[in-house]
Amino acid sequence: MCLEVIKRDGRIVPYEIEKIASSIAKAMSSVDVEVQEDIFPLIEERIKALEEEVVDIEKIQDIIEESLMDLGYNSVAKAYIIHREKRKRKRELREHLDIVDDLKLGLNAAKLLKDRYLMRDTEGNVIETPSELFRRVAKTVAVADLKYDKDADVEEVEEVFYRAMVNMEFLPNSPALFSAGNKNNTLAACFVLDIEDSLEDIFEKVKQTGIITKMGGGVGLSFSNLRPKNDSVGSTGGVSSGPVSFMKLFDTAIDVCKQGGVRRGALMGVLRCDHPDILEFIRCKQDRTKFTNFNISVLITDDFMNAYYKNETYDLINPKNGEVVESIPARTVMDQIVFMAHSFGDPGLVFIDVINDKHPLRNMEIKGVNVCGEQPLAPYESCLLGAINLSKFVKEGEVDYKELKRMVGLVVHFLDNMLDVNVFPLKEIQVATMNSRKIGVGVMGWAEMLIQMNTSYDSSEAVELAEKVMGFIDREAHNFSRDLAMIRGNFPLFDDYKKRYNSMRNAVLTTAAPTGSRSVLAGTSSGIEPLFAIAQTRVTGDGVRMPDVNDFFVEKAKEAGIWNDDLKAILAKHGNLSKSSLWGSDMAAFGNVRVFEKIRKLFKTAHEIPPEQHVAIQAAFQKHIGSSVSKTVNLNNGARLEDVKGVFLKAYESGCKGITIFRNGCLDSQVLNLGCEVCEL
Repeated sequence: MCLEVIKRDGRIVPYEIEKIASSIAKAMSSVDVEVQEDIFPLIEERIKALEEEVVDIEKIQDIIEESLMDLGYNSVAKAYIIHREKRKRKRELREHLDIVDDLKLGLNAAKLLKDRYLMRDTEGNVIETPSELFRRVAKTVAVADLKYDKDADVEEVEEVFYRAMVNMEFLPNSPALFSAGNKNNTLAACFVLDIEDSLEDIFEKVKQTGIITKMGGGVGLSFSNLRPKNDSVGSTGGVSSGPVSFMKLFDTAIDVCKQGGVRRGALMGVLRCDHPDILEFIRCKQDRTKFTNFNISVLITDDFMNAYYKNETYDLINPKNGEVVESIPARTVMDQIVFMAHSFGDPGLVFIDVINDKHPLRNMEIKGVNVCGEQPLAPYESCLLGAINLSKFVKEGEVDYKELKRMVGLVVHFLDNMLDVNVFPLKEIQVATMNSRKIGVGVMGWAEMLIQMNTSYDSSEAVELAEKVMGFIDREAHNFSRDLAMIRGNFPLFDDYKKRYNSMRNAVLTTAAPTGSRSVLAGTSSGIEPLFAIAQTRVTGDGVRMPDVNDFFVEKAKEAGIWNDDLKAILAKHGNLSKSSLWGSDMAAFGNVRVFEKIRKLFKTAHEIPPEQHVAIQAAFQKHIGSSVSKTVNLNNGARLEDVKGVFLKAYESGCKGITIFRNGCLDSQVLNLGCEVCEL
């Protein structure tokens, strides 16, 4: 038929029977009923009877419903009506939130983009679309090629970068998305400052932290140099208030700052385990109203761990003069750490000697880590990160290493360019960062890669694959950086490099960041984490509850014929298919028990994964990562203190550089919550 269709947004497009067939096929897939070809002549006859050259899309959908029912396809008609109603609700919510989604990224991603990333005018109105955002970032980063080749085809490079981002194959760290091409143009995400033991330096670092925060970065702060509480202050005759008191100063200052105007300040506070105030530091977040802008981690030394294993004491040392203040049992300190981590999710552990032993620069001491722990950095260093979406690199159930290699090279190129166009918040940060040119090629979508390969996160095969995939990424990143150095030159501190290669552009190349926001934009699983849930509700900063159901699960459940109201009700309530979630269920409702169990195992979620498997996956990635790994061992609410301690010890014994745990429900509120409203399933 030579007619046209008017869409809901006012666009007029040609009529296509294929789109009608596709919508009916979607309805068929949910009820396991096959609609015969006789439906299409009836639909077209009724459309013709309207005698309109331009037909409203709503009229066409009404005709589809009527035709399905008139030909006896009642179950398909019902499924079609439900699907149509869901889309209507989503449109209404999108309109209510005033969201433009020209890339069809989905409601969660579109809201996140609007809230945090899209450019605004001076009155706060959004003035760009998602596609324009990615074009802005690609254009800003590509121009760095001209620094090394005045004849570089910058437009071609821009297009390659743009396509990688809009296809969600790769995304740079958040500050690059909301700052690239703006007046700010600070693209780095991770910063570390080391605080010296003087009031002047403390307040200078408060100011510098505020500047970094304002420009969009998170700051790691090392308090290990500060003299302990009640230690003498020679210049005044008074006594020191200790590191924790000065943490309050930073927390209060950052509490009034917004990162780049789009997110709250974020800090990581670290203290060495041999500092005399270590117990006060470990307990500092016991009052949940304090230090709300801080993550905290204890810097654990090999001496401490040796004392722990031997059930011995270890020395607490005054950093001002190197004197031993007292000796205390290592197990007493570890028990305090375990209790607080179990109760409040903090502190984490950073194995500082492991980090420094493996750091590729001989004369650089690492004293702190960034907010999420994946970037051990020297004082004033910063780092720029990018995450490859592994879920996009599976072809016919296997890793597509050819395409993955292409993407690794693209990301190394992109991040090295970012260093050259980046505006640094402080001169000291520019010098330290450009001396080492550290970048962080990371990943997201690991759990969804495993699902596409029919490999359970809770399996030895997953551990082996983690080593293989990350080993490949790390090797190729170094190869590309080596080749880049042949053109652009080695990083300035190359003479201090513990050489694996004769040339190298970047001192450190690989990382594993949490990718929380970026994984929402990409519609995939976070970092190297398992699925948090099959069905979950994400609570945004303004309190909006955003439901999310894993698309891969829906697809596999439909293929297996188990996608029904009983299953939806379980997911809506519990968010997963754990054995406790299925108690009292009639398993016959899910068809073949063997098939159901296979799917259930494939989609085990974070709280169903044994703690030791969480650590095994992290350790497998860490073997082939130059910086560190940010991964949370999610424990169920009933986890014991011994479970937490076991995770900490296993992490150290497995060669991890740090570890964090979070017991579900230990805090009054959390971003991710199990289950979602039935109507959204």
